[in-house]
Amino acid sequence: MTTRFPMVWKLLKKHISVPQFVGFVLANLIGMTIVLLGFQFYRDVVPLLTSEDGFLKSDYVVVSKKVGTAQAISQRSLSFTPAEIEDLAAQPFVDRVGQFTAAEFKVDASMSIDGKQVLNAELPIESVPDEFVDVPKEEWTFAEDSTLVPIILPRSYITMYNFGFAQNRALPKVSEGLVSLIAFDLRIHGNGQEAQYKGKVIGFSGRLNAILVPQSFMEMANQRFAPNANTAPTRLMITTANLAEEDITQYMEDNGFEAEDDRLNTEKTTFFLRLMITVVMAIGLVISLLSFYILMLSIYLLVQKNADKLQNLLLIGYRPSQVARPYQLLTIALNVVVLLLALLVVAYLRSHYMRVVEVLFSTSGKATLLPAIGLGVLLFVVVTLLNMAVIRRKIVRIWHGKERV
Repeated sequence: MTTRFPMVWKLLKKHISVPQFVGFVLANLIGMTIVLLGFQFYRDVVPLLTSEDGFLKSDYVVVSKKVGTAQAISQRSLSFTPAEIEDLAAQPFVDRVGQFTAAEFKVDASMSIDGKQVLNAELPIESVPDEFVDVPKEEWTFAEDSTLVPIILPRSYITMYNFGFAQNRALPKVSEGLVSLIAFDLRIHGNGQEAQYKGKVIGFSGRLNAILVPQSFMEMANQRFAPNANTAPTRLMITTANLAEEDITQYMEDNGFEAEDDRLNTEKTTFFLRLMITVVMAIGLVISLLSFYILMLSIYLLVQKNADKLQNLLLIGYRPSQVARPYQLLTIALNVVVLLLALLVVAYLRSHYMRVVEVLFSTSGKATLLPAIGLGVLLFVVVTLLNMAVIRRKIVRIWHGKERV
């Protein structure tokens, strides 16, 4: 084998067309990059769009009254009466009903990140019954003799900070894994009293637009700083076994309620994202198939130009596998080059778009390049095996005298 292989390789080198193989590498690199990048982007982004809120129960719906014209608002209250709450709780599709408790006192919040103050304003805080919050009990408790208050921040706060503040001032961007950088102070005053509390941020919620605190803290604070206030809730939280049940929509419509749930919009966004990525990957596959055709055509031309000499080698004792091996090794080498270059390009492009993804979704970038690597290796194996089979078939046909120049 060691003495025979150079002889076949000399025949192969005589007719190699460098431009043809360069064209194959470039075309296949473009196609492979499009396919791998689309797949990697899908695996990086779609789970973030479809993931449930990490701090609230996944089967809940926030219910409020529809806001119409100014005249309609003045004619009826946007708050829920006890009778309306009881009627909602009695519906067969409702498992539990919880009330949002709003602060009846004034709250001045100050937020600093890594020692730099980024927010100082009056902000709304709310609470919901603890059973609706999916947080370990030891992290979501407040003792009356303590000044430390657990807090869940709206994700929009962090997104605005990351894009509008940190980006312009070269400050560190905040993600789920860097909540320890956030210092949050609450100054509460009402009923002739004032108190300072330090907020402990335990995470971000993408489905609420107010600062969330434990129910025990809210009850204590309302009783101390606004003992005479007793405002009816303007929002309710319900849990249900089937969010898609038609009775829910009909009941909401009949009673002038609406569900503050953005999951339908998220599903639409995810659907169109999947559709777009599928189209892009299909284009990449078409380009890859065309490049595969270019490679096969080049190999066929090489074999065809040497058909007489290859047949002579076969007649003097060379096996078809020995004659085919140099051509097969050439295709393997080209496919390896394409795969490695494509993965390098994908890694480079991913490093750029992941910066934006981590800012938008406040993630810590735990996702890896493994999806693209896995798909790339799979495509490499399939294409290489197909290349080797086609080349061997061509050599066997020459061996049997079915193809000659």
